[in-house]
Amino acid sequence: MTIKALDAAAAYGRAIKASDAASSLGAAEAPAGADFGGMVQTMVSDTATALRGAENASAKQVAGKGDMIDVVTAIGAAESALHTVVAVRDRVIGAYNDIMRMQI
Repeated sequence: MTIKALDAAAAYGRAIKASDAASSLGAAEAPAGADFGGMVQTMVSDTATALRGAENASAKQVAGKGDMIDVVTAIGAAESALHTVVAVRDRVIGAYNDIMRMQI
């Protein structure tokens, strides 16, 4: 399954808003995760949280204590987050490869 263009654009928009908010605060007042590495770290931890939530919802459903709609929603959110992280990773690797191919 591929990431839809609107999902990627929405994720990029959220990242830009976070970056703009951090840059408007100034370097001394910028929150943790204001740089690219922090943004990626936040994305990965949010994705891991979403995946754990999907696993918990699935376990509740198997035990007969959960609702199928909650399971589907949690899995959809986790899948979307994972696809976003993979897309960012692919773009970073592509940019790195482009830089490495440049002649000096």
